[in-house]
Amino acid sequence: MDIVDLARLQFALTTVLHFVFVPISIGLSLLIAIMETLYVVKKNELYKKMARFWGNFLLINFAVGIVTGILQEFQFGMNWSDFSRFVGDVFGAPLAIEALLAFFLESTFIGLWVFGWERLSKRVHLACMWLVSIGTMLSALWILAANSFMQRPVGYVINNGRAEMTDIMALLTNGQLLWEFPHTLFAAFATGAFLVTGISAWKLVRKQEVAFFTSSFKIGITVALISSLAIAQFGHGQAQYLVETQPMKMAASEGLWETSDDPAAWTVIASINPEDQTNSYELKIPYILSFLSYSKFSGAVPGMKDLQAEYEQTYGPGNYIPPVRTTFWSFRIMIASGSMMIVLGLYGAYLAIRRKLGNPNKLFMRLMFAAIALPFIGNTAGWVMTEVGRQPWTVFGLLRTEDSVSLNVSSGQLLFSVISFTTVYLLLLCLTAYLFARVARKGTIEEHQERDKDDPFDQGDDSIALK
Repeated sequence: MDIVDLARLQFALTTVLHFVFVPISIGLSLLIAIMETLYVVKKNELYKKMARFWGNFLLINFAVGIVTGILQEFQFGMNWSDFSRFVGDVFGAPLAIEALLAFFLESTFIGLWVFGWERLSKRVHLACMWLVSIGTMLSALWILAANSFMQRPVGYVINNGRAEMTDIMALLTNGQLLWEFPHTLFAAFATGAFLVTGISAWKLVRKQEVAFFTSSFKIGITVALISSLAIAQFGHGQAQYLVETQPMKMAASEGLWETSDDPAAWTVIASINPEDQTNSYELKIPYILSFLSYSKFSGAVPGMKDLQAEYEQTYGPGNYIPPVRTTFWSFRIMIASGSMMIVLGLYGAYLAIRRKLGNPNKLFMRLMFAAIALPFIGNTAGWVMTEVGRQPWTVFGLLRTEDSVSLNVSSGQLLFSVISFTTVYLLLLCLTAYLFARVARKGTIEEHQERDKDDPFDQGDDSIALK
């Protein structure tokens, strides 16, 4: 592998592994804020115990996520110096605001939340968790504002071979961001919700603390269903936006070499041959691609060959077709995981409404435990499609990936850092999984009994968790 391939591999691994932790923090902080709000409004100690129990997962994830984020920063300076030089004046503002405002906001108030039980008033303590949740969302907003510039550059001028920001509001009103941010945000909510429902289902199958985990499951499945439906809605809007701004990515995600007929059929699966630019096998559904692209059952969709010729006229000679197989299948993996999330969310909500969680369907509950992985699969596949489908561009239309790497870094150095960083990330991932499993097995009874002995400030009635 050459320097460009190794740098891309490291970026992919660090980004994907770091993004395991990010949506958990965003999703869990919202769910905990909802639980504590119910405690303050209903004055039911059960919701307080829920906030404290699920808060353990948030704190573990938050601590590990900080470490993975720091490691990710290193690879930009080491491997992508020309990219950093080109976009530094654009990325500087949103990334600085993310670190100084959003990250400090969530870090400060999560500390107040942890140590403020029984010390702050209920409403002030609740406000702390809502500020943590808002902070995580603002972090995502500013990071995605920078990423959206890579997808669709706006609000800049080129000066001395570098992009310089001229309008920060153009960055924040970028059409790419307006679709990408809610799509990513609801995916994060779903990640936290499926984690809560999955662990709750696992405990319910074992008949452990049924009242506690039934309530947790109900809150989790409600957020999971709403979020999954919103993901589909905003994903549909984002796909239509891609038809206008990045038609090559959309064509690659559909394995569409030739411009389609009118109306366009959607390819469910295909055997793609990038070497001769054909598909040897296709299973298609008529009209659907036109609807996905234009919200009507008519309209042709441009193919990669025609777009290649158009891009050559605009940007000069070169290959502008991304890795088609990766883009095509990652898109379908994302759709499949999202569809399964909706189906499981609907059935779980049905069980909750019919009050059938106390005597649960064990097969379904085991599926819900396995479904913890679905949002992570969908998140990963979505990011792979987003980043790979933009190739050969780092910043679309302005900077190619091959021109973005640090040329003074050797392939040996890159390979060593890829192995080192990946090893650290995997160890942190295993540590997080171990701690999550330990907290889940422990449940709430032992946890609160031990805290009552050790914490003289905690005078809450823990008997409800035993009922």
